[in-house]
Amino acid sequence: MPEPTGEPALSFAAFVLSLASTAAIHFGDLPDPVSGGRTEPNLDGAAQMIEILTLLEQKTRGNLTAEERQLLEQVLYELRLRFVEASGSGKRIIEP
Repeated sequence: MPEPTGEPALSFAAFVLSLASTAAIHFGDLPDPVSGGRTEPNLDGAAQMIEILTLLEQKTRGNLTAEERQLLEQVLYELRLRFVEASGSGKRIIEP
């Protein structure tokens, strides 16, 4: 059994936000926690984090509180939107 560190126990919300932060680092939106510098976008790494969160959503379906489910859905929505933006295909459905 791990020794208590005085830190609060890891919650589902903290876990989801940790994965989302890792995706943000892959997008280059947050600095790398080790180096402190921003890295070049790594879309493969970001996509992998989105896939992990999607898997988590599928495997926990029906077992989350309303708040946990809403957080996970919102995080996935925002990360998917960010991925499309970062991919920068430049294509638009409607051209101005």
